[in-house]
Amino acid sequence: MDIDTQIESVELSIKQAELHINGKESLEKLTKNPEFTSIILEGYFKEEASRLVLLKAEPSMQGIEEQTQITKSIDSIGYLRQYFNTMMQFGKMAEKALEDHRETLDELRKEGVA
Repeated sequence: MDIDTQIESVELSIKQAELHINGKESLEKLTKNPEFTSIILEGYFKEEASRLVLLKAEPSMQGIEEQTQITKSIDSIGYLRQYFNTMMQFGKMAEKALEDHRETLDELRKEGVA
């Protein structure tokens, strides 16, 4: 692989890392917002999840269709929470990798000049 291609590849890695870091930082800002905390972190992840678990045991909700819908709703809460966790993890990994990518880019540019 030639120097120009390597430089392009590292520049792309830097851009991707910056996107992950921006996502992590945006999510961190959201989690500090009282409305987000109230609606999503408390309301959706805790209160709605608890309501759905209790609803699952209701005698009037024992039909296959009702149980399937409740399970889908519970799963959706888990998927969103996992998405947020993944955003945070990718952001943390990107923060660690970004400096390495920048150093590699500097080295490649120096090689390209020599």
